[in-house]
Amino acid sequence: MVYSAQEVMQYVQEEDVKFIRLAFCDIFGKQKNISIMPSELPRAFVSGIAIDASAIAGFGNITRSDLFLHPDPTTLAVLPWRPEHGRVVRMFCSISHSDGRIIEGDTRSFLVNTIEAAKKAGVSFAFGSEMEFYLFKLDERGNPTKEPYDNAGYMDIAPEDKGENVRREICLTLEQMGIYPESSHHEEGPGQNEIDFRYSDPLSAADNTITFQAVVKAIAQRNGLYADFSPKPLPDKPGNGFHINMSVRADDGEDLLPYLIAGLLDKVIDMTVFLNPCEQSYERLGSSKAPRYVSWSSENRSQLVRIPAAAGEYRRAELRSPDPTANPYLAFALLINAGLHGIKNRLPLGSPADIDLFTADPATLAQFKKLPQTLEEAMAAAANSTFIAEYLPTEVIGPYIRR
Repeated sequence: MVYSAQEVMQYVQEEDVKFIRLAFCDIFGKQKNISIMPSELPRAFVSGIAIDASAIAGFGNITRSDLFLHPDPTTLAVLPWRPEHGRVVRMFCSISHSDGRIIEGDTRSFLVNTIEAAKKAGVSFAFGSEMEFYLFKLDERGNPTKEPYDNAGYMDIAPEDKGENVRREICLTLEQMGIYPESSHHEEGPGQNEIDFRYSDPLSAADNTITFQAVVKAIAQRNGLYADFSPKPLPDKPGNGFHINMSVRADDGEDLLPYLIAGLLDKVIDMTVFLNPCEQSYERLGSSKAPRYVSWSSENRSQLVRIPAAAGEYRRAELRSPDPTANPYLAFALLINAGLHGIKNRLPLGSPADIDLFTADPATLAQFKKLPQTLEEAMAAAANSTFIAEYLPTEVIGPYIRR
């Protein structure tokens, strides 16, 4: 159900809600929140709730630290793992200066504006994500270890797959929050799992990605485990991917998918630091089905972009390079802009690479551009990109290329 501000206040009163979490992300996609009491909710909707943002990445400094959170009532969700009596709910927020201007580092609002620009161009996008994570045991002090919860393999079943009940609890919790997973299974790595989501509009898909990580971590902790979303938790095992599925529709019905893919391939090197933002990201790329080269094909999982076997409304492009440390709001906005770049310029899509790039010979591989091999290379590509400079404010670019 989509709520209005008035309906949220009525819900809070009728459903014994005692705490309202106002949630937002820093520019790197790390979720933050502040809890307010129900009596403060009318003020939150009218004028916003003030926060000291001086210690939040990308939100300014100590000389200009007062910012305001404005809850989006349409994102109301109960946190099912909190007490039934004295409930806790959450809403995502936009972030403004005291004069009402949205701050440059508010990546959720940046995605909202990007979606609107696409609509004005007569184009709409849909996103679906596939995110992997490891479950590790805790030590006697409750700290994470690197000991996997099980030693099962790809799509194994119980009893080898010990994560089955944890995934079930995660999926049921998400459903209680109005988020509907499409499938879940054990992945290739020991203790590694994957949960996939239904297609939705880009903003809902990004909100769901942020919510998903929070739910997984909470349910894992409740089961005496630690959920690790880092790109390469174990050096000799598969890394965690954040595979992003995209479809595009023109108002006039034209097939735009080839242009979308061409735009992604043309700008992916420029965008890589925002899709793979940490040093460990580059330990994952190029191994265990994580791509190294700029290429595309149908179904082939050795490619950067593949077109899964599907028809009609399920026809889509899957980008396989991002990992879970990416900020989904920023990632989705950049992918939309890259897609629009391909569509507006009618970029031709080159021939598919219908080969296994993990076993191809050096002469064959020399025909393809490589993704950045290190964080430093990715930073340099972004710093020198006119595409990135055109679409991202310097307040967002700076922290990504200067760390």
